[in-house]
Amino acid sequence: MLDDVLAPSLDVLFCGINPGLMSEATGHHFARPGNRFWPALHASGFTPRRLAPAEQHLLPSYGLGITNIVPRASAKASELTREELATGGAALAVKVAGLRPKVLAVLGVSAYRTAFARPKARIGPQDELVGGVRVWVLPNPSGLNAHWTPAALAAEFRRLREALA
Repeated sequence: MLDDVLAPSLDVLFCGINPGLMSEATGHHFARPGNRFWPALHASGFTPRRLAPAEQHLLPSYGLGITNIVPRASAKASELTREELATGGAALAVKVAGLRPKVLAVLGVSAYRTAFARPKARIGPQDELVGGVRVWVLPNPSGLNAHWTPAALAAEFRRLREALA
């Protein structure tokens, strides 16, 4: 199981769908070389330079953290069941209620829709709260998500960062 990167008083808690196999093997979130999380985080201005997955421990110093909806690793998020996502969503709500970050940023609209029974959710800020915390849905940064270019992904991350100011 992949450890969360958490701290008190986070500005943003980024929430992946579940760890990939490389992340589980290395112990680092978004570890696959084709994943665009780390480049988008930097290009959007959340970090002053592009961090490597092995530097995830630096995130709390920028007011950022990482967790996942489902702790089980898989090659693709599509391998998860609806039940796993719903159970993970309930556990995430409890975790977020205790941590109280300013924003929960869920990385993947389809997973968010399933985990929180919000079938009409779209990318961007949500009207509903999770664990009493504001939610912003971002595109899944996986290289498998070809619908989003690196520039478009970074622009969505930037929209969230600017909304925090």
